[in-house]
Amino acid sequence: MNVPLYKRVLLKLSGEVLMGDQDFGINHNIIKYLAEEIRSIYDLGIQISLVVGGGNIFRGIAAGTFDMERTSADYMGMLATVINSLALQDALEKKGIQVRVQSAISMHEVAEPYIVRRAIRHLEKGRIVIFAAGTGNPYFTTDTAAVLRAQETHSEILLKATKVDGVYDSDPQKNINAKFVKQITYMEVLEKQLKVMDMTAISLAMDNRLPLAVFNLKNKSGIKKVICGEKIGTLIKN
Repeated sequence: MNVPLYKRVLLKLSGEVLMGDQDFGINHNIIKYLAEEIRSIYDLGIQISLVVGGGNIFRGIAAGTFDMERTSADYMGMLATVINSLALQDALEKKGIQVRVQSAISMHEVAEPYIVRRAIRHLEKGRIVIFAAGTGNPYFTTDTAAVLRAQETHSEILLKATKVDGVYDSDPQKNINAKFVKQITYMEVLEKQLKVMDMTAISLAMDNRLPLAVFNLKNKSGIKKVICGEKIGTLIKN
C-alpha cells in the first residue's frame, strides 16, 4: 500500500470541505485533518500541489441571487480562495512542511505571483505549492484552475477530494436508484452531464488526457490509498 504510483500530483479541495459541519468559514479540526492526510503522502516523497475553492466563504457564481455583477463576484470568490490557501499553508507548516502559496492575482505581501517555472522548481525542492485565486480570470471555476495548473506543472493525476464517495450515473440526491461508478470516461461524463466538475474543466482534462480520481475525503488515508493504487472512489480517464 505504501508504494506510490505517481511522483507528482495535484489535489483539488472544494471550499465547502473546509467548513466541516459549520454553516460557513473554516473548521479548525478539518484543516488539521487535511494537514495530516497531506503529510502522509508527502512522507512518501510525492511532489504535491493544491488548488482550493472558496465556497465556504463566498461563491461568485451564486452572487446573481442578490443582483451582484458576476465579474465582481468572481473576484471576491478568488480572494476567498487566498484566505483558504493561507489557512492550509499555516496548518501544513505546523507539520514541518515547507509551503509556498502562489496567487494568480498579485498580492505580494501574502503570496508569490504565479510563475509556472518557479512552481515546478518548488516542487522539485520538496515544497508543497498551493495555487490560489483560481485562474485569475472571472467566469472560470477553481475546477478549471485545478486542471490548468495540473497540466502546466506536468502532474500525473488530478485528485478531487469531495464529500461523496465518487461518481454516480445520476444525481444520488435526486435519484435514490443512482448507481456508483468505479471507472468512467470523460466523454461519458460530458454526455450524461454528470456534476463531477464543470464542463469546461472536464473538457480540458479530456483534451489533455489527464486522469482524474474522485473520492471521499472522509475516507481515512483516502489520498494515500488513491496514490498507492487502492481501488477507492472513481477514476475518470479517456
